[in-house]
Amino acid sequence: MRHPDRLARSILERPQRTPLKEGIFHTLVHGGYGIWRRAWTRNNSQLSAVVTTILEVGAALETLNDEEFDDHVARLRLELLTRPNATAALVDAFAAIQEAAYRTIGQRPYPSQLFGAIAVYHGEIAEMQTGEGKTLTAVLPAAAAALAGIPVHVLTVNDYLAARDAENLGPVYRRLGLSVGLVVQDSSREQRRAAYACDVVYCSNKEIAFDYMRDSLVFGHSDHALLRHAARLKCDETMDRALTLRGLHFAIVDEADSVLLDEARTPLVISGTNQRNRQETKIYAQALEIADAMEEEVHFHVRTLTRQLEMTALGETRTDDLAASLGPAWAGRMRRRELVRSALVARHLLNQDAHYLVRDDKIIIIDDNTGRPMPDRNWEQGLHQLVEIKEGVTPTATWDPVARMTLQRFFRMYHHIGGMTGTAREVAGELWGTYDLVARKIPTNRASRLEYLGAIVADSITEKWWRVKERAVHLQAQGRPVLIGTNTVGASEQLSEVLTAAGCVHRVLNARQDRQEADIIAEAGAQGAVTIATNMAGRGTDIILADTVRDAGGLHIILTELHESARLDRQFFGRAGRQGDPGTYEIIASLEDEILVRNVPRIAARLAAMAESDYRARVAIAVMRFVQWRMGRLHTRTRADLLRMDEYEATSLAFAGRN
Repeated sequence: MRHPDRLARSILERPQRTPLKEGIFHTLVHGGYGIWRRAWTRNNSQLSAVVTTILEVGAALETLNDEEFDDHVARLRLELLTRPNATAALVDAFAAIQEAAYRTIGQRPYPSQLFGAIAVYHGEIAEMQTGEGKTLTAVLPAAAAALAGIPVHVLTVNDYLAARDAENLGPVYRRLGLSVGLVVQDSSREQRRAAYACDVVYCSNKEIAFDYMRDSLVFGHSDHALLRHAARLKCDETMDRALTLRGLHFAIVDEADSVLLDEARTPLVISGTNQRNRQETKIYAQALEIADAMEEEVHFHVRTLTRQLEMTALGETRTDDLAASLGPAWAGRMRRRELVRSALVARHLLNQDAHYLVRDDKIIIIDDNTGRPMPDRNWEQGLHQLVEIKEGVTPTATWDPVARMTLQRFFRMYHHIGGMTGTAREVAGELWGTYDLVARKIPTNRASRLEYLGAIVADSITEKWWRVKERAVHLQAQGRPVLIGTNTVGASEQLSEVLTAAGCVHRVLNARQDRQEADIIAEAGAQGAVTIATNMAGRGTDIILADTVRDAGGLHIILTELHESARLDRQFFGRAGRQGDPGTYEIIASLEDEILVRNVPRIAARLAAMAESDYRARVAIAVMRFVQWRMGRLHTRTRADLLRMDEYEATSLAFAGRN
């Protein structure tokens, strides 16, 4: 972290991140283990010594009364303004922050949390197991940097977590003389400006990225950092009121792999409204009619692994023939083929209760990674309107894109960045290659007691639901809570019907129940509770176990279908066995699961011909893991290509004033 007196330089010039080089894909995919190993072994003994010193200094601070403690914090703040990176200053800062946390909210960080906080403060990604207390860990580097005069953004994956953390941890910051702001989707421009003026701001990654893009639009094409700084020096009140942010200085990213990688496959786009007209709606309806006249594997191919749809030569000819009598709007060959291809995507790649919900005469997109609804997001280039017409929803106006940015480029512009996640080792190479971020494994506070019970692979989905029901009913009778994971809203509701028919009392958490997420997860650890959840699974909310539940064996996790990413599986399994609690998990899948049928249908058919056995289950799970690995490589390549194209466009447009 640079000296606060030099913060103006972060406005004058953007940090020079390592550009993508030839062969970067090989580095991203294969370079992870070496980077991970170096991060784990490097200076761990030194970190242990620093943590020990922090605990010793913190013990001395416990003897101070409130007035003496306030005086100590005031002196510490002056010291941090001149020496923010000095080890002694960092030790004193962390000791004071942990004491403030204990005096305000009654929580004192564990040594493992101090390990993670040091890593984040120095610009690393701390891999901390689920339940190790990443929320409190973030307070230490955030408050230390803020005490040094550096604006801090603490970024979470959704508005609920941002609001919860800002409220719960606000007393700690205020005890240290720091101000705390909150930005959520419903915040007005004035509220956003006031929040970003605070020492520490809690918000979701999408909100701050869009705020930055809106600020860039204020400058039009002249968005060079020097011009922005010059506008501020001129004290242009009109310009200043139009801006919300005051720079990108220090970001602390929770669920870093999800934010920095998983959500970075799709660029962010700001669009301006366009007038909806009847002619446009008619064209989209005609495109769907043509799509309905197409036959899969004859006129088009669906690539499930890449989620792409390709029209064949026969399909293009069929499109030209059917569109010949539809009027001048269909005269352009490229336009009509792209319209029909989008209609085919709406018909065959986007499914209700898997990719979107229909709610209040609106199409609500479901986030692939979190399983949460995103009411403020639309598909572009007419795809959203095609889905609306497909579902009989009133079509909305189309949108014309006016600004576009990738999350990779946005986060690479931060002066300093660190983060935390429970699953970093699989993507350590990509974090290093894209963001120059080293992943460091943080030891757990208590030894894990989580036990894997193996996998069962049923012949059909119907049999899978029956096996899950039998398992849930059996464990419920023993007084153990059960958390069952499904991949889609539709699957969670199918299983709910099976459990209801069996008389098993349960609750469902999916995109339809997003408003009750915290309440459902808070009760998921009760004795005999059965909860069905999509991969949103209340991430960031602890499942608290009663003593009777611990004595019975703790929370049991059942995963009914593997996700696209093995990291998502690990995150779901991590809901159990927190802080040394007992817990178990298992996989109950089927040979009809989409990960097999849609990606490796021939292998799925051969597995179905085998007799059910432990050997078949092991082979099936191995095949699913292989598909996950292939998808991971594909997603890595997609993100690398997206960033490379983004950098190319920025360079190509340099003559127009863009940097």
